[in-house]
Amino acid sequence: MPLGGPRAMKVRRTLPQRARTLIGAWCFVDHYGPDDVADTGGMDVAPHPHTGLQTVSWLFSGEIEHRDSLGSHALVRPGELNLMTGGYGISHSEVSTARTTILHGVQLWVALPDQHRYGERDFHHYVPDPVRITGAEIRVFLGSFAGSVSPVPTFTPLLGAEILLAPRATVTLAVDPAFEHGLLVDRGPVRVSDALLHPAELGYTDTGDRTLTLTNESDHAARTVLLGGTPFDEQIVMWWNFIGRGHQEIVRAREDWQNASDRFGAVEGYDGDRLPAPALPNAAIAPRGNPSRR
Repeated sequence: MPLGGPRAMKVRRTLPQRARTLIGAWCFVDHYGPDDVADTGGMDVAPHPHTGLQTVSWLFSGEIEHRDSLGSHALVRPGELNLMTGGYGISHSEVSTARTTILHGVQLWVALPDQHRYGERDFHHYVPDPVRITGAEIRVFLGSFAGSVSPVPTFTPLLGAEILLAPRATVTLAVDPAFEHGLLVDRGPVRVSDALLHPAELGYTDTGDRTLTLTNESDHAARTVLLGGTPFDEQIVMWWNFIGRGHQEIVRAREDWQNASDRFGAVEGYDGDRLPAPALPNAAIAPRGNPSRR
């Protein structure tokens, strides 16, 4: 998928996919880089709106400048979390800085449950301390894992962590059996359960597991992102930058953005125009959820 920049930096849209819409409340995984900004122009995403979700930015290399309609102005750097809660409506811009040569990371979305999806806008920045165990280094940016607890609030039980594996290392990690998990491999290959995952692949494990065993099958350090959460049983409508529960909600959100209503506020400090919303499809957008559980 193209994402911003005059020469359209490309991202890999790993979630949602046909077989699975969500892992816990995680509903969107964009995985990009390593991207040489001298060739692509880097990231330049003009002010755009969000509803019904939280955005989670996590970098492996490079630097991104974030501005939003709350007035937040923050940098996203490797190993540092930026989380923005859209609630009823927020807008923001994302631009890679002039200091960036290689841009590499993930952009994640979390669907807000029905009772919280019209809540207040919010923004959090957090730098987790690394947890070092034999064969691995772990940074927990959301939830609780490996003895580390993130203070950043979520609206459903969630886990988000970067796991670096030493060459040929095998680690067995305790996980919450109420959670389903997804493992995105950035550098590998990495074996999880019986599946061998190559770079840019996303593995899935269902609820019920109390441990997760990861094996780095390479002679080099491997990097993964572990996402988890309790199953999100609500169906969602996801179109452009909006998450709702029905087609008409999306229509109203688009109209509000196009009409520059106060719903999304204004982003100050971005040098350029905001993004216009694309045209809606001719057919009604149908809600989607995960396959029926066993």
